[in-house]
Amino acid sequence: MKKKYLIATIALLLFSGFAFSQSPLPVGNTQVNLGVGLSEWGIPFYIGFDYSVHKDITVGAEFSYRSYKEHWNDHYYNHDIMGFSGNGNYHLNSLLNIPQKWDFYAGLNLGFFVWTSPDIYDGNHTSGIGLGAQIGGRYYISNKIGLNLEFGGGNTFSGGKFGLSIKL
Repeated sequence: MKKKYLIATIALLLFSGFAFSQSPLPVGNTQVNLGVGLSEWGIPFYIGFDYSVHKDITVGAEFSYRSYKEHWNDHYYNHDIMGFSGNGNYHLNSLLNIPQKWDFYAGLNLGFFVWTSPDIYDGNHTSGIGLGAQIGGRYYISNKIGLNLEFGGGNTFSGGKFGLSIKL
């Protein structure tokens, strides 16, 4: 008899857990992301958005900018890098039964970056296209504002980024 109560209790807990875990960004909603990144070439600043197309999937776009000074062949050169990318993320909340205050995701991005250097610079920095992957998470400190942390590589960010997410 005790076994039946234990099984019923576990089933009720699992059901209630799945019933109350929700997507942090409901379908059709948008959030804006902004912050700073990690890179070998200066500190990038970024702004972007995510749009929820499914309870577990978002698509988005991002713009980043950074400026840095490089010492090359006994001269200092100023460089600017602008990045434009699109991304798609799968959010793991439903799959892992994660509470709505948290948002863990993984995905891919495809971007183009424009590297501007002085005409007299003879280094090997060039503009180009990059395919990358990311894994990240958010913690929503209120219904509208969250802190985000993301790690990835292969595109204009070679390490990660940290910032705010604001639901619209």
